[in-house]
Amino acid sequence: MKEKIKPRNYRILTVDPYLKPYADGIRRRMEHYENTRAALVGEKGDLSAFANGYMYYGVHRTNSGWVVREHAPGAEAIALTGDFNGWNRESHPMKPLAGGDWEIELPGKEALEAGQRLLLAITSGGQTFDRIPAYIRHAVQNKETGQFSGCVVEENDYVWQDEKRAKGMPSPLFIYECHVGMAQDKDGIGSYEEFAENVLPRIKADGYNAIQLMAVQGHAYYASFGYQITNPFAASSWYGEPDGLKKLIDKAHALGIRVLLDVVHSHASDNERDGIANFDGSGSLYCEGHHPAWGSRLFTYGRHDVIHYLLSNLKFWLEEYHFDGFRFDGVTSMLYHDHALGKAFTGYDDYFGDNVNLDATTYLMLAAELIHKVNPGAVIIAEDMSGMPGMCLPIAWGGFGFNYRLNMGVPDLWIKLIKEYRDEDWDMYKLWYELTTRRPSEKTVGYSESHDQALVGDKTIIFRLLDAEMYTGMHRDYHSITMDRGMALAKLIRFITLTVACDGYLNFMGNEFGHPEWIDFPRKGNGWSFHYARRQWRLADNPELKYQQLGNFDRDMLKLVKKEKVLSDRQAKNLWIDQEKKVLVYERGDLLFLFNFGGQSLPGYPVNNLPAGKWKVVMDTDRSEYGGYERVAQDVVYETDEKGSFLIYAPERTAIVLKKA
Repeated sequence: MKEKIKPRNYRILTVDPYLKPYADGIRRRMEHYENTRAALVGEKGDLSAFANGYMYYGVHRTNSGWVVREHAPGAEAIALTGDFNGWNRESHPMKPLAGGDWEIELPGKEALEAGQRLLLAITSGGQTFDRIPAYIRHAVQNKETGQFSGCVVEENDYVWQDEKRAKGMPSPLFIYECHVGMAQDKDGIGSYEEFAENVLPRIKADGYNAIQLMAVQGHAYYASFGYQITNPFAASSWYGEPDGLKKLIDKAHALGIRVLLDVVHSHASDNERDGIANFDGSGSLYCEGHHPAWGSRLFTYGRHDVIHYLLSNLKFWLEEYHFDGFRFDGVTSMLYHDHALGKAFTGYDDYFGDNVNLDATTYLMLAAELIHKVNPGAVIIAEDMSGMPGMCLPIAWGGFGFNYRLNMGVPDLWIKLIKEYRDEDWDMYKLWYELTTRRPSEKTVGYSESHDQALVGDKTIIFRLLDAEMYTGMHRDYHSITMDRGMALAKLIRFITLTVACDGYLNFMGNEFGHPEWIDFPRKGNGWSFHYARRQWRLADNPELKYQQLGNFDRDMLKLVKKEKVLSDRQAKNLWIDQEKKVLVYERGDLLFLFNFGGQSLPGYPVNNLPAGKWKVVMDTDRSEYGGYERVAQDVVYETDEKGSFLIYAPERTAIVLKKA
């Protein structure tokens, strides 16, 4: 580490003066990180060189044949078995090496072949059990037994076409959260190739400049949405071969789209046979203990060999698959020994003390350092609902080194408002406070909803607003009080979230056009049906349906924000809150926004507190192509009077955007 930070002199204390009473807690966090880093690589060691485990362990071709290496310090014996030896569990024993490593060399270039399946027969505690190699790069399912095996792949034979891809990230980020398997409109699982061919062009046309790929790491249970990881180094075989993922990323880069991996280092699947839990029979390698809510296993972040494994995993995805960054799942669960279950974070005391898992905070800081060492332009996003101070500040300042945190309170706010209050009772002051409150100097990715709200048992925003009319009223010519209210509020919610509550924006696949119903992966409880595990793109393509109108609005909303560089101004400036009429007026960048959430149109509504000048409408949510009634005049120039005010017609449940003429 280049810079040794002086105790009690962290810049984070200047950024947020309320942290000064907790300087000792920050010091302990930093010292734990520095001491662990020094133990791993020395005072000036290279963390990137340390994270090369994937180059040594696993299945590799050599000049004279093949070599298989594994780390299993708790094993008493290991044998390699598979197609290559007729699944003989004794003929190919591995030899023990120093430090708990095991190795077997297989002479001859044809000793193993791509596509062959293999397993490790590990003996520990007098018992022998099967495991998939922990560093396996491909794992495939036996359709008869349902179990998975490791699969041999040829390394480094893919020819990348993205040598000139941009190394940095666009600012702001417009992220399209997506799942390859459910991205097609068919009764089955979509492939990497189908996603590249059919979905990437849509994402590009809609204006998103990054995709966040879910469920890429190997997971034996498809219905887990990819959050029960069994094979961290394997590109999921549910969607095809590893090269299919590389082709997808290559095409995304050719389209100017960055690719983020939804990485799961917060827990691992409880499935020992197909995964890494209890890998060597010791009960402590990689994972130890269970998550009390998820039933999965917890990584042992205090073990150096586990840190090595996880850091190597991050570098692997950056180097071997050209990912441009990560969204870290379940960060809140990692940060606290009680996993923050049922905890409301009401004060700074909650972020310091014995409940904080210093092994996990250190791992997250090491991960951030490594990622930015390997790719300085990479982006790291934390799924942290606790608001841990410093998560998105540089490590040298006393932070964690991440770039963004998900603004998880915003979707919760919208669901609470829609479920529990009539919109005529919404508190505009509380709404503004919740949308604008975030940690000083820390960037957030805002969103009104993600995949979480779309899962079975929950409802998307548009589904909550329209309810049964979503099944009968989506023709563009259909109007009712429920339909018009729902369409209008859906647009307002997305628009104000984008223009007030974030530095970057995220949308889950299909929500941009109001995809109907919910997500439910095939499982026993639904008869193994794919009906709710697909995306019905034809709805968005049909000009006779309101889905296309919602999609049009989402596209133009992003286009406006990009063109006018709205998010370059980090904070929206409140100009007026009208609680009675449910109106918000604010500035961000060079634009003036007026949101009328109320159910009454307001003729001659005064817009105050403006500098002298002329203003013209550049966008509004009431246009016919968005399903509106064209009630906002497009050709009027609004000139401020001597008091810095002008009058405007503000239709009910409509947003109007103006710019100086």
